[in-house]
Amino acid sequence: MGRITETVKVLIVINILFYIGSIVIGETAYNLFALHFPLNGNFHFWQIITHMFMHDPSSIFHILFNMFMLYMFGSHMEHYLGQKKFLFIYFSAGLGATGLQLLFTYLQFYPGYNAFLELGYSQQEIIDLLSSGKYNTRVLDIVPLEAIENTYQSFFSVSVGASGAIFGILAAFVVLFPNLPLMIMFVPIPIKAKYLIGGYFLLNVFSAITGYSIIGPANTAYWAHIGGAIIGFIVMWYWKKNSFDNHRWN
Repeated sequence: MGRITETVKVLIVINILFYIGSIVIGETAYNLFALHFPLNGNFHFWQIITHMFMHDPSSIFHILFNMFMLYMFGSHMEHYLGQKKFLFIYFSAGLGATGLQLLFTYLQFYPGYNAFLELGYSQQEIIDLLSSGKYNTRVLDIVPLEAIENTYQSFFSVSVGASGAIFGILAAFVVLFPNLPLMIMFVPIPIKAKYLIGGYFLLNVFSAITGYSIIGPANTAYWAHIGGAIIGFIVMWYWKKNSFDNHRWN
């Protein structure tokens, strides 16, 4: 393990403080800082950023794994790229993760929502009905139950975690060091970064498409991982192609 860089250290400290705060404050912290569905009354614009520092307080593994990956790969990338480029990839990947996750949440939300509109409900009436958390029996007689369940699930969805931003760092790492051998616990042989991280990416794609969770809990935001990885890869590929190291941001 190399020496932890200053920016990575600050990011880890902020994540830990948010984690401790979410345990101490409880549900209020989640309502304020986790990312809620934009039509939900608990949504606030700052959650687009703050949710990247929030983690599930019921599972310490979530934050431990993310912070370990940030330490291992983030320090290496910051040392190589410099602070500004590292932060650009980190937050642009985090925003890309948010955008893709919200896109697929909207795709789940709208079939049921449009069914409500076709039945004569106004937008506000639909929001009020969803907020109540109760099904309307007249709607269930007409609209498929799966569509209604997806609409309710999307409306109450909450996203937390630095995974999307960190996945962007992993993808950028692969662009720079595709053949660097990496070791993984319980596997006694080194694996090239492009195979190890690439395989992890494909597992996320599989889980996102099928809904079957191979790694992580069932409520993992796989589309966020994919969005973060795509942005991190594209940004780093563009910089490498255009000789970014001849124009470092200092």
